[in-house]
Amino acid sequence: MKLYVIRHAIASDRSTDGRDESRALTPEGRERFAHAVAALRDVGVRFDLLLHSPLLRAVQTAELCTPLLDGRSAVAPELAQAPSASLLRLLRGESVAVVGHEPWQGELVAWLVTGRRELGPRFALEKGAIAALEGRPEPGAMSFDFLAPTRLFSPHAD
Repeated sequence: MKLYVIRHAIASDRSTDGRDESRALTPEGRERFAHAVAALRDVGVRFDLLLHSPLLRAVQTAELCTPLLDGRSAVAPELAQAPSASLLRLLRGESVAVVGHEPWQGELVAWLVTGRRELGPRFALEKGAIAALEGRPEPGAMSFDFLAPTRLFSPHAD
């Protein structure tokens, strides 16, 4: 399996209703992540399953991924909490993408690559970053293919 672990793109610090789950992507976040999606498309990346957190910023990031989707997209509440065995059971397919939040995306990468969730801070993903893993979706059974910050794809790279 190819697994793409994606942290949501840059979001506003506050929402209009004051609720964290309602924070939307910023125009900069949308633009930068759209460039990342275009770069992935150009190298032939496709997803047969796209799972995302129910929080608005993850939903909007997942929507930007739809040009890469050949299969289905679904909400996975497990992506709005610490990684668990129930999340791993959802990871089925040849090419799967998961869109979520820190610190949990870093913990997921650490768990799948090293078998140790507590190493999550060492694998923290910046907003809009993509970690591509390969192997079986089990603790310690995956390896890195690449790790790309969103700015790598931006025409206005920092």
